[in-house]
Amino acid sequence: MSVSYAQMQQESPGIFTEACPTRTVLDHITSKWGILVLLSLTDGTLRWGELRRSVDGISEKMLATTLRTLAADGLVARTSYPEVPPRVEYSLTPRGVELMERVMPLMTWIQVNADDIVRR
Repeated sequence: MSVSYAQMQQESPGIFTEACPTRTVLDHITSKWGILVLLSLTDGTLRWGELRRSVDGISEKMLATTLRTLAADGLVARTSYPEVPPRVEYSLTPRGVELMERVMPLMTWIQVNADDIVRR
């Protein structure tokens, strides 16, 4: 590892404490649905129905809430086209792409180790 937790705390006192904004960001990104929506969008732009099918088990309400949160955080872009019927597409923003470049190694590690961990 290049930076330890102690080094992070030394550089930014109070980081990851209860009142720190990092807690909010962690909650949004690492929530059950947040990470799965972000992961689905790493393959490119998706429409609502495609995204809902991609994130198995998510309800329409949770998808809407999660997308709204991730868009407000600047991680997901929502593009609405003035067509009939309406067409809305979702994609990662540059910040979302940068985040997922860092998260994908973790997701690969989880993919490789999940079965063994759950069996224990």
